[in-house]
Amino acid sequence: MEPTNVNDPEYYHKVVDCQYACPAHTPVPEYIRLIAAERYTEAYMINWESNVFPGVLGRTCDRPCEPACRRGRVEEEPVAICRLKRVAADNKGDVKNLIPKAPKQGNGKKVALIGAGPASLTVARDLAPLGYEIHVFDEQIKGGGMMRSQIPSFRLPEAVLDEEVNNILDMGIHTHFKTYVSSLKDVLAKDYDAVFVGTGAPRGRDLSDLQGRKEGAANIHIGIEWLASVAFEHTSKIGKNVIVLGGGNTAMDCCRTSRRLGGENVKVVVRSPFTEMKASPWEKEDAMHEDIPILDNHVPKSFVVENGQLKGMTFEKVHAVYDEKGKRSLVSTGEDHVFIEADDVLVAIGQENSFPWIERDLGIEFDKWEMPKVDAVTFQSTNPKVFFGGDAALGPKNVITAVAQGHQGAISIDLFCQGKSLADRPAPFTNLISQKMGIHEWSYDSVVANDHRFVVAQADKTITLKDRKKEVELGFNKLEGFKEAQRCLNCDVQTVFTVNRCIECDACMDICPTSCITFTDNGTEEDLRTRLMAPALNLEQDLLVSGTLATGRVMVKDEDVCLHCGLCAERCPTSAWDMQKFFYNVTKAHHGCQTA
Repeated sequence: MEPTNVNDPEYYHKVVDCQYACPAHTPVPEYIRLIAAERYTEAYMINWESNVFPGVLGRTCDRPCEPACRRGRVEEEPVAICRLKRVAADNKGDVKNLIPKAPKQGNGKKVALIGAGPASLTVARDLAPLGYEIHVFDEQIKGGGMMRSQIPSFRLPEAVLDEEVNNILDMGIHTHFKTYVSSLKDVLAKDYDAVFVGTGAPRGRDLSDLQGRKEGAANIHIGIEWLASVAFEHTSKIGKNVIVLGGGNTAMDCCRTSRRLGGENVKVVVRSPFTEMKASPWEKEDAMHEDIPILDNHVPKSFVVENGQLKGMTFEKVHAVYDEKGKRSLVSTGEDHVFIEADDVLVAIGQENSFPWIERDLGIEFDKWEMPKVDAVTFQSTNPKVFFGGDAALGPKNVITAVAQGHQGAISIDLFCQGKSLADRPAPFTNLISQKMGIHEWSYDSVVANDHRFVVAQADKTITLKDRKKEVELGFNKLEGFKEAQRCLNCDVQTVFTVNRCIECDACMDICPTSCITFTDNGTEEDLRTRLMAPALNLEQDLLVSGTLATGRVMVKDEDVCLHCGLCAERCPTSAWDMQKFFYNVTKAHHGCQTA
């Protein structure tokens, strides 16, 4: 193998697994260290720079960072990265003076944002300080989009959402709430230099062909529409017996909300096996903690309606069968008339995009699913003036993905308005600094010890089930936050190897607790992976390969199992190994230094 190109910023970025897995690439270890040092304001602002809504995401994020966490390779549970974000948000103090404002002199460009959800608000946040005149249109009474209409208050208090939405709107954004945009053609006819569509996936899937659907319509509700009706206080009660159809996070929100609105006997019914449900594991746990059973492997057959009144549903019991390629089929067990009583049914089986307000003669091409054709990097549509982001762009995902797409959309709009190529995107900001302070002295804690994940306390369910606005999770207090932060292995502190300092004493091999370092003859990657101290079987993780050493061998380190403990650097007699902190920040839309 050729020596690893460590000058490529994406190499070390990939080694910081949590940050790499985050769609917005938030510098996770950096803000966790700041939390451990009780520098909550700085930790919050590092989050705000990347993910825009730290208080929201500290409660509701889908946590793609946590399965990637290296602590999960030492113990069963990863660091509670998401909930640590909330620690920073809960203790940040007043940050208004740190939020940038729009300059007094604008740049003469106007941008319309359709929808005030996380993607659009991210675009507004990135472009307003550059002098763009931003106009946001939304049919709701406040900003936030699906964060307001679909995430229940017992998970996300309105005050938290309002604060972080207003931090953006107070940057000088022109808001047009309670305004439904019925024609994109009309918007394009106005003097906007670009238009960003961030309208989400506003239509819930239905079971319109199922027997009894029309007859029982009064008590059969589309999940996301029902959650919005509850959020805006149009709906305040539900029947005693409730069926929630679906296995995703929306279904979990529906069933838990039902419990708070009078549902005494609430059941979640899902087609798939329990282990294959799309809902996050912690969402399923919270539902079951609130005495909501989840019945898996049940396929809906009909709505049962008698004398115009919904009585329940019938289901077919199935089990999963997998072929040699792992493809799943649901096969009947012979029980095809399982009846479950219900006064109301909530259908939460997925979401779809809906663009009836976008005329089809505007140069915007749509695919066979009636989704706009959008470039996955620039988020520009086939009409160069129109950009999409969030669920409206590439289908329903989550808040952090919408934020990441909003950042990229803002870069594209900025380049477009400057008449520059959208392919000329700004490189990330990176920095690599040695952490050695003296002989065997380091600026971070390198001890790797077993330290089980702390559990976030919850309010008593006898209280929370009576009040849909009572937040369930209490969050970590400062001491718990400190202790959980100490579980971080500082994966952004990289093991940097200098060839001409190495005397091949093998001391680093001897002391490495995971046997991730090997000195051996060079070969192909496939060959090398089999000849290491511990075979490197995870092909998704790279090998760090040095240049040729004095003996003709090379040093190979398996990045997959390295814990960044620093023992190799402490043991090395010649400082061939050094621990250097790597900072990676995805550059946002910018014109360099700005003047007010």
